[in-house]
Amino acid sequence: MAERRAFAQKISRTVAAEVRKQISGQYSGSPQLLKNLNVVGSISHHTTVPLTEAVDPVDLEEYLITHPLAVDSGPLRDLIEFPPDDIEVVYSPRDCRTLVSAVPEESEMDPHVRDCIRSYTEDWAIVIRKYHKLGTGFNPNTLDKQKERQKGLPKQVFESDEAPDGNSYQDEQDDLKRRSMSIDDTPRGSWACSIFDLKNSLPDALLPNLLDRTPNEEIDRQNDDQRKSNRHKELFALHPSPDEEEPIERLSIPDVPKEHFGQRLLVKCLSLKFEIEIEPIFASLALYDVKEKKKISENFYFDLNSEQMKGLLRPHVPPAAITTLARSAIFSITYPSQDVFLVIKLEKVLQQGDIGECAEPYMIFKEADATKNKEKLEKLRSQADQFCQRLGKYRMPFAWTAIHLMNIVSSAGSLERDSTEVEISTGERKGSWSERRNSSIVGRRSLERTTSGDDTCNLTSFRPATLTVTNFFKQEGDRLSDEDLYKFLADMRRPSSVLRRLRPITAQLKIDISPAPENPHYCLTPELLQVKLYPDSRVRPTREILEFPARDVYVPNTTYRNLLYIYPQSLNFANRQGSARNITVKVQFMYGEDPSNAMPVIFGKSSCSEFSKEAYTAVVYHNRSPDFHEEIKVKLPATLTDHHHLLFTFYHVSCQQKQNTPLETPVGYTWIPMLQNGRLKTGQFCLPVSLEKPPQAYSVLSPEVPLPGMKWVDNHKGVFNVEVVAVSSIHTQDPYLDKFFALVNALDEHMFPVRIGDMRIMENNLENELKSSISALNSSQLEPVVRFLHLLLDKLILLVVRPPVIAGQIVNLGQASFEAMASIINRLHKNLEGNHDQHGRNSLLASYIYYVFRLPNTYPNSPSPGPGGLGGSVHYATMARSAVRPASLNLNRSRSLSNSNPDISGTPTSPDDEVRSIIGSKGLDRSNSWVNTGGPKAAPWGSNPSPSAESTQAMDRSCNRMSSHTETSSFLQTLTGRLPTKKLFHEELALQWVVCSGSVRESALQQAWFFFELMVKSMVHHLYFNDKLDAPRKSRFPERFMDDIAALVSTIASDIVSRFQKDTEMVERLNTSLAFFLNDLLSVMDRGFVFSLIKTCYKQVSSKLYSLPNPSVLVSLRLDFLRIVCSHEHYVTLNLPCSLLTPPASPSPSVSSATSQSSGFSTNVQDQKIANMFELSVPFRQQHYLAGLVLTELAVILDPDAEGLFGLHKKVINMVHNLLSSHDSDPRYSDPQTKARVAMLYLPLIGIIMETVPQLYDFTETQNQRGRPICIAPDDYESESGSMISQTVAMAIAGTSVPQLTRPGSFLLTSSSGRQHTTFSAESSRSLLICLLWVLKNADETVLQKWFTDLSVLQLNRLLDLLYLCVSCFEYKGKKVFERMNSLTFKKSKDMRAKLEEAILGSIGARQEMVRRSRGQLERSPSGSAFGSQENLRWRKDMTHWRQNTEKLDKSRAEIEHEALIDGNLATEANLIILDTLEIVVQTVSVTESKESILGGVLKVLLHSMACNQSAVYLQHCFATQRALVSKFPELLFEEETEQCADLCLRLLRHCSSSISTIRSHASASLYLLMRQNFEIGNNFARVKMQVTMSLSSLVGTSQNFNEEFLRRSLKTILTYAEEDLELRETTFPDQVQDLVFNLHMILSDTVKMKEHQEDPEMLIDLMYRIAKGYQTSPDLRLTWLQNMAGKHSERSNHAEAAQCLVHSAALVAEYLSMLEDRKYLPVGCVTFQNISSNVLEESAVSDDVVSPDEEGICSGKYFTESGLVGLLEQAAASFSMAGMYEAVNEVYKVLIPIHEANRDAKKLSTIHGKLQEAFSKIVHQSTGWERMFGTYFRVGFYGTKFGDLDEQEFVYKEPAITKLAEISHRLEGFYGERFGEDVLEVIKDSNPVDKCKLDPNKVWRMTPNAL
Repeated sequence: MAERRAFAQKISRTVAAEVRKQISGQYSGSPQLLKNLNVVGSISHHTTVPLTEAVDPVDLEEYLITHPLAVDSGPLRDLIEFPPDDIEVVYSPRDCRTLVSAVPEESEMDPHVRDCIRSYTEDWAIVIRKYHKLGTGFNPNTLDKQKERQKGLPKQVFESDEAPDGNSYQDEQDDLKRRSMSIDDTPRGSWACSIFDLKNSLPDALLPNLLDRTPNEEIDRQNDDQRKSNRHKELFALHPSPDEEEPIERLSIPDVPKEHFGQRLLVKCLSLKFEIEIEPIFASLALYDVKEKKKISENFYFDLNSEQMKGLLRPHVPPAAITTLARSAIFSITYPSQDVFLVIKLEKVLQQGDIGECAEPYMIFKEADATKNKEKLEKLRSQADQFCQRLGKYRMPFAWTAIHLMNIVSSAGSLERDSTEVEISTGERKGSWSERRNSSIVGRRSLERTTSGDDTCNLTSFRPATLTVTNFFKQEGDRLSDEDLYKFLADMRRPSSVLRRLRPITAQLKIDISPAPENPHYCLTPELLQVKLYPDSRVRPTREILEFPARDVYVPNTTYRNLLYIYPQSLNFANRQGSARNITVKVQFMYGEDPSNAMPVIFGKSSCSEFSKEAYTAVVYHNRSPDFHEEIKVKLPATLTDHHHLLFTFYHVSCQQKQNTPLETPVGYTWIPMLQNGRLKTGQFCLPVSLEKPPQAYSVLSPEVPLPGMKWVDNHKGVFNVEVVAVSSIHTQDPYLDKFFALVNALDEHMFPVRIGDMRIMENNLENELKSSISALNSSQLEPVVRFLHLLLDKLILLVVRPPVIAGQIVNLGQASFEAMASIINRLHKNLEGNHDQHGRNSLLASYIYYVFRLPNTYPNSPSPGPGGLGGSVHYATMARSAVRPASLNLNRSRSLSNSNPDISGTPTSPDDEVRSIIGSKGLDRSNSWVNTGGPKAAPWGSNPSPSAESTQAMDRSCNRMSSHTETSSFLQTLTGRLPTKKLFHEELALQWVVCSGSVRESALQQAWFFFELMVKSMVHHLYFNDKLDAPRKSRFPERFMDDIAALVSTIASDIVSRFQKDTEMVERLNTSLAFFLNDLLSVMDRGFVFSLIKTCYKQVSSKLYSLPNPSVLVSLRLDFLRIVCSHEHYVTLNLPCSLLTPPASPSPSVSSATSQSSGFSTNVQDQKIANMFELSVPFRQQHYLAGLVLTELAVILDPDAEGLFGLHKKVINMVHNLLSSHDSDPRYSDPQTKARVAMLYLPLIGIIMETVPQLYDFTETQNQRGRPICIAPDDYESESGSMISQTVAMAIAGTSVPQLTRPGSFLLTSSSGRQHTTFSAESSRSLLICLLWVLKNADETVLQKWFTDLSVLQLNRLLDLLYLCVSCFEYKGKKVFERMNSLTFKKSKDMRAKLEEAILGSIGARQEMVRRSRGQLERSPSGSAFGSQENLRWRKDMTHWRQNTEKLDKSRAEIEHEALIDGNLATEANLIILDTLEIVVQTVSVTESKESILGGVLKVLLHSMACNQSAVYLQHCFATQRALVSKFPELLFEEETEQCADLCLRLLRHCSSSISTIRSHASASLYLLMRQNFEIGNNFARVKMQVTMSLSSLVGTSQNFNEEFLRRSLKTILTYAEEDLELRETTFPDQVQDLVFNLHMILSDTVKMKEHQEDPEMLIDLMYRIAKGYQTSPDLRLTWLQNMAGKHSERSNHAEAAQCLVHSAALVAEYLSMLEDRKYLPVGCVTFQNISSNVLEESAVSDDVVSPDEEGICSGKYFTESGLVGLLEQAAASFSMAGMYEAVNEVYKVLIPIHEANRDAKKLSTIHGKLQEAFSKIVHQSTGWERMFGTYFRVGFYGTKFGDLDEQEFVYKEPAITKLAEISHRLEGFYGERFGEDVLEVIKDSNPVDKCKLDPNKVWRMTPNAL
């Protein structure tokens, strides 16, 4: 046991609950909040299920039957059950690129061709989950979606946005007036003048009915109605979704399988012009890859001859088909590289003479000399004319050139390379290209090659270029081969090219090269089919040129293509006797041996007919061993026979016209049979050539066979080299695939024996051959496997579903097929790595399942599985699984038999009666019986592939046609046993998977997703075809299948659990696959059963977790699993949102009684239900099963004791956030009643978050700069509160507008455990809190109220703390903050540090603790560096946590406006939700008439929200609630929460000075009512008077942008209320109000003066000092002003002065404490402080006769207490320390030490002595003396009437140490120059006495400061 880690021990202990009970005495009478892991609710007498275990789920189907909903229709009804149209099976016609689909012309086809064609033409069979898009996987809060939902938001008005910058509130004209005002000796101006100002100001609008006596209930109702109107419905629309990678539950719909294209390039040939035009020239274009030494496209032939030139050939050329007139072509390049060249070859009509002679004229004649050489040219023309007439059908090679493609794509300027001058038009520019790799087709090996060095090869986005090629090279007769070409091309890239030395043929070829448009018009495919959008057939077309990719491309075939390319390469007739010199080869494709059997299937070149029966190669003059560079393209017939062959006839062409010499003489023959043993024959051939015509029946033999009596060239040696290449989606060109398909088709046709290769397979041997061919599929090449993937998988599935009958035996091929499938998909997975989605699903396989796969023999529109399908015939029988399993099978299924073999072989038993009767009856209507049992030969395809009436008739015919051999005995044997009904694929698949073992099982696990998805689709199709989609779920699938599924899920779960550490990546994939599978099953199966599967998985994980030292990886997997399952579109319905938590009749006795949660508060069933709804009780977790799991995960992971799980906080919070945000935007739940039901599923979330309060990020820190660790140990709590003492000062230092008088140091209760918690990141906390608000907003209020009633005071306070935190968390940032965030750049190191810090804090471990602590230490110092950067800190944090927008730096103005608009609306809505909740809490208190103690908490939250940046809308409602609260519980403020009264006065006054009139109206109304209520309690409102006066003083002292004009209007409003208040007119109240208002107005007048000196700190402090002196008789106000002064000093780092102010404050407090109570250890008034400050006795001027300390409202501030005194002294000591006045530190602590000694506070004493030690050691270790230079002093004088009362005054200025004279001179000159004008200010340079008479009275003079 000792070895077991804490996590394992913890789960079974109950200590946590006990500890908590002891800590909170108040817990006893309340239901406990789900705290610990194993006790749900209070410890009951029954066994409960700990949170780490899954409960037994409810039987959902049963529940729905037994609990019918009363509602008939409407949104609630839709919550109960899935919609009837939830799943649809759709047959969607596939898009065809071409106008007519590519199918063979022949009507008779062999089965393989028919299957291929079907595979390429049948509709997609798609299963659609109609509402899938509403699940969280498809319903993310994307930016666009958010924007859509944010339309029409009202603009919220915020004062912070309205206020002008800085403190430029003063009007310009006022400035002049104020400058001339002089400051009186007293801090008071003229009373009369002030009153006059007030009387003349205008009040704001009065609130109607404010003074009426309306009953509280009525007020509440009105407030409620107003609050609820115009609210934003969707909270999450205002909240950005948390930063996540691609959500794990997102499954993209796979791409539709389609034909593969690489990057497409459009080449237009514009013109070809030579120096002389004497004859037609023929051109072709093709792409070559030099590195791969491969031609990578077919030839494109184009003809740019003039009509005159074409006319020369008219006798030889038939009329040209329009398809051959193309001049533009689209090339596709899958692997673009630097090695691709565009090669242009030219040919001309054959003539006498070799190529050099024929090219000579083109080199020597120039166009310019045409007239000079006229005669010669005429001669040349007539010669050409003769040759065209005679030899017009023959060609000869002429010239060639090449263009380096990538230079065009990426070049700039002129490209003079090699000797080809390629002029490029100015449209060309260099760009930077990044290669767009087409990952869907690139295999692993080729990937590596593609990436190397090919970064610049992007053909999709370059600038179109027009090239002019000016030089051609003449062809060398002996260097025509491709090998020679590659050498030339490689040479072209070298600078010293051999080609440069050759004499070029000058010409001009203009071509355009550009990226091909997406859908060009008038396009023809390589088969000459018109591509869609071909508006007019008479337009010159563009040809798509077929690509021969440089490396393998892995894309399944989707269209019919059957082309053959023949490349004659060379001929060697050197040893042939006789004359054979000008040799051409005639190529024909023959279907028989008669010369007339040539087929018109050879594609024409340019300007000729579309197809011809023969093609000739070009002639090399007088060469007995010519090379050829011809490409002959043939359209292969779909079905080939043994008689199809290629015939090559060799001719000698006589170029000279001689008598008796024929034009062409045959000099040899050879041929290639097209089929060899049933396989297409392709590849390299070296053929012998016969001198004579081949004999009869030659075509079935190869020419290599020595036929008797035939003469051969060179003794039957191979002399003719030719290559034959097929590009076909019919012929696999792989022996293993061919064999497999041939065997399957032989079975189909029942044609025996089968010939495969040299073998003849007899029926008795067929089974073994079939099995070996299935296992041999592994050896096949990957590329053909991928190309024929769809057909291959279809066939394998067919073998599983319909085992064939061979020799009367049913052969079970399920296992073999399953293994083959597993190995194929694993091969794809391994080799095509660039091709997976985030879940590791190969896209080719995913799209096969989604679009292609269907149950064999199932047609759309025919519910009974009709024939056709995957093409099957009678001879498939199946052995249906009997209800009772054969014993052998049960054995097989036991997991111990690793080599279990599911082949259930053996002869079927004797025919059962039913079969006998069928066979016995004479009138057997076979067509029907066969259609119904599903297995005749499929209808012939081709003519009509759609399942229409015609094809059905054809099917019937085919059935009857079969009757001839259905009578045979083998057929009767087939029927013995049972009818050939089909096996069900999903059942078979599940069975095979369960029983497989070893490597097969491993490979199935590797790609589990594939089999799962296949199974689900099969299940849906099965239900669809059997009309069971509406059947009750319990009866949809047989029990044995469900057993298999359960066994499968269980074993896979145990695989996950046992292997997650070893095979991490595989297990992650397996985990998500399993989750998606269960998610899918929820749509089709018994949902209770699926829940039990989920429980199984949970159970496996839980049992493993106990033994793990670090559980986070496994828990993380479980979170992914759960998140995927919960992304189901009907997640809410699955949770039974309408069920009431009645105790379910569950098998576990634990929850059988309603009192299973029996606790002290009530055993009433109704209340019990309420408690169950809010806690993760067993009933809750059973009935709301998935929601229960989600919330349980949240509770367990957020539990502070859960070790090792805090790395998962963000993950689990995002899961909940994601679900809620999805519900929020779901149109199905937009109805409020429905939404309340949905929210009900999340009620325990409130409790869970309440438990996490100590761990939440402290958002109040960012406002209240005292960034203390958010959780403090209980014993720390009281004493810590001492440091809260001078919040005002702190806030003044921090520069915030409002002193947070009662911001508690830590806003939360003491944490229940004393240890430090890991704090959540701000982002996670924010997400949690928005979820909380969503639940509070949407939950049913009455339910909430009932629950609040049950909560203890402690728990309610927790809730209030949470709301307090929410206020800070969602506070509006302000437009300026968004602008500042935007102007930020990455250069700001502070920002980067904050981000870094956040990165560290967001992660796990002690680092976080460390960083957090160090930050806390820095910020905890009462005044210091942390305060200076207050604004900085605040927005910086928000920025880093909230919306990571540093990436996109510059946002437009509109975007900033939009962001501010959203943030404003979020802040308003969040605060209104908080207000709604507070109202419910208050109602709870009113109802129960107890728990008044929590009202203080309510008030605290209200006040806090008033202190934050709020919109006018919110503040109106907030003030209304506050007024209602005070009117209901007046004694709360005036007797109990006195500090809060002070706070409230401050907040109200703050808003009375708002620039927005509605806010002022409400604030002044609230303030007036406050006075009125205070007066009504005791005919005096001294308390409010006092607090308001103090508040105004502190507001005046600290607020930066305080506007007295607005406040004056509010004061006037209050006066107006007093005058109009009829009820109290007869009392002293109106006069008291008037006095107060006038008094306040006086303070305002002081403010005016202070504002004037805002920029002159010395004058400002002087004025504050005088104001404070004026309050000598009012201790509270004097203290306020002393603190204001301290704040101002601290701001300017005058720490010594700040410390003196604090000492005076402490002395003042000490005076009053000594008057109130005589405690020996407290200081005896001011005298005690004399050693620190000699002026301190001023504070004793107030004696008993002036003020009585126990008078109402006097000295009531929180500083007039012992802890207040301690706080002031601590701050004073800290300030002295910062000022370097260490002796004074000692004096201060002398006063403090006795107090702490008396309280026996050892902790504080240890701190003090530590600080004393520091102070003294600093005195001792002064090294140079410079460290304690306290300041530099200067004398400054002012002369001139414009200075007012400063005229002729001289002052001593204290500046920081080592300040130079020049510095202070410059500062003061700048300040006064700006104030009075540079021209008016004069500086007196010397320091002699000044004679005023000599000075210009119109100027102001300032004496140069001189150092003292």
